[in-house]
Amino acid sequence: MRRHRAASLLLVCLALPLAAQSAKRALRVGDMYKLKNVGDPQISPEGKWVAYTVSTTDSVKDKGDTDIWMTSWDGAQTIQVTSSPDGESSPRWSPDGKYLAFLSSRQGGKGSQLWLLDRQGGEAKRISELKSGIREYEWSPDSKRMAIVMNDPSPEADSSKKPKPIVLDRYHFKSDAGGYLDSTHAHLYVFDLATRKAEIVTPGLWDESTPAWSPDGRRIAFESKRVPGDLDHSNNSDVYVVEARANAVAKQLTTFAGPDGGPLAWSPDGSTIAYLQGSEPKFSAYNEDRLALIPAAGGTPRILTAALDRPVTEPHFSPDGKSIVFLYTDDRARYIGRIPVAGGAVQNLLDGRHVIGAYTIAPDGKTAILKATAAQPSEVFAFDNGELRQLSHQNDAWLSEVQLGTTEDVSFKAKDGNEAHALLVKPVGYVAGQKVPLLLRIHGGPNGQDAHSFMFERELFAANGYAVLNVNYRGSNGRGEKYQQAIFADWGNKEVLDLLAGVDYAVSIGVADPDRLGIGGWSYGGILTDYSIATTNRFKAAISGAGSALQLSMYGSDQYIYQYENELGAPWKSQDLWIKLSYPFFHADRITTPTMFLGGDKDFNVPVIGGEQMYQALRSLNVPTQLIVYPNQHHGLSLPSFNYDRLERYLGWYDRYLKTGSVQAGAVRP
Repeated sequence: MRRHRAASLLLVCLALPLAAQSAKRALRVGDMYKLKNVGDPQISPEGKWVAYTVSTTDSVKDKGDTDIWMTSWDGAQTIQVTSSPDGESSPRWSPDGKYLAFLSSRQGGKGSQLWLLDRQGGEAKRISELKSGIREYEWSPDSKRMAIVMNDPSPEADSSKKPKPIVLDRYHFKSDAGGYLDSTHAHLYVFDLATRKAEIVTPGLWDESTPAWSPDGRRIAFESKRVPGDLDHSNNSDVYVVEARANAVAKQLTTFAGPDGGPLAWSPDGSTIAYLQGSEPKFSAYNEDRLALIPAAGGTPRILTAALDRPVTEPHFSPDGKSIVFLYTDDRARYIGRIPVAGGAVQNLLDGRHVIGAYTIAPDGKTAILKATAAQPSEVFAFDNGELRQLSHQNDAWLSEVQLGTTEDVSFKAKDGNEAHALLVKPVGYVAGQKVPLLLRIHGGPNGQDAHSFMFERELFAANGYAVLNVNYRGSNGRGEKYQQAIFADWGNKEVLDLLAGVDYAVSIGVADPDRLGIGGWSYGGILTDYSIATTNRFKAAISGAGSALQLSMYGSDQYIYQYENELGAPWKSQDLWIKLSYPFFHADRITTPTMFLGGDKDFNVPVIGGEQMYQALRSLNVPTQLIVYPNQHHGLSLPSFNYDRLERYLGWYDRYLKTGSVQAGAVRP
């Protein structure tokens, strides 16, 4: 009798996890309002607290908001530090531990201003009222000053005046969100907390960024672009050092012809500066940063990560100055690594298929990291003795409600022999051997990668019965510099071979239904969608967001003039190449795939004309098509309601052409 009862109890216990799992629901479009984006972790000097940002979305107000939170190192306490509707960002502890600073435009501030929160109590107080707002800031070691980067006041800053004609005389004259560019610059200032006055350190006709104080507080290292002639004709930048006072003369440290810059880090003894050296100028669109060192007094630089052949960022010296910790991107993941200052092999400090978005180190060596996986949005973790301990739990409750797809690493070979790597997401409830509709979703860049970080879009597709394939085609990073540069001046060729090889693989393993294939992407993902549907008719539905096909029409209408003339050459010099790269438009009559085009009407990154032209071509050819234009939107849609609308349209378009009859079992519509 007792044995029967024990067996019954065992069966009940075994059934509980399955019941809990089955109780979860499928993800819906409306879940985008429940997802919280965690970022920018900052550990306090004594190592007892970690501050970070939490961004949320308000469906009623149709806007996003970012607040500052902090969690104790032991994880026992979590406090929301700010809650204003204006948003706060860039939390930074004062080195003496007395204050937590942040940037905000709350209370009618002119742009982002500095605010201080006294850790002994009380409300945060605004301590700056600067005309142009603050772009970057960093505390001085004595906690009495801040290095800030601020733009010159714009001549059109007074909105009460009547509109004036826009007069342009720059080679690079527009940028997305920045609009038409004037000739103002961003300069380095020192802001004194006692007097609340900012003193300019680097006046002139150039721009500064990424300031970093020397350990003794006497000097500031920074990145600046100071080349003879027109600055817009070059992508060269260098590392400089200047005394932290007005009228000081900056000393140039680096001389590489391409980009040298930040984030910058000083060695504890102040003798050396760690920085990032990029690729040679013509490969600006395929840049791969390497970790480099240079004496703070000037001298010969050393490249520490030449053998790594992976993009690196966020260098930080160890307390003893003998090694440098940094982040590096590697084949669908992003790791935190360490390398000896004297040189040697890179040590991966944390194994696993994840993406480390940021990290912060206290003076005693305590480290907090921002980590995401395919099944968990970014959260803050304590990194203790090689072990992880979760500190923030912003998305735990929501994750407990929803079912997610299964993400796997896959690889395959293209027709020309290239081995491409990808992520394959199987839909919720997938049964082995079942053939399901497949969506080939293509990342932008091209110098980016699909990785093991949480992506709401692909989980939404998986919840609606789709398998999702994300291919890191040639041009993507994380596979080395040659892999990135393989598509130089040869767009829409090798990338398409890799993409189609991924589809062949998904079909060959019995996951993808060859008669129900969809394709789509945003930015360069939209561009590659256009290239792909002009190459093959195997896709039954396509979505091209913020893309272009008549590349010739992008010259002078988008923000990439430097890349075009250094990679392709001016159109009057390389007309045949420009026309070759525009083959989706000139061969639009080969396209039979029903295609939706989308874009923002103020996008200067990939102007909406790229979608308009292809929409017009397919409309003229009687191919099923739609054009969706989002008003007053740039390359990235900023209104939550528009992002919601876009996701709904994605599902509607794919469902229309890839699903037969009613929505399939297991698929959930919003």
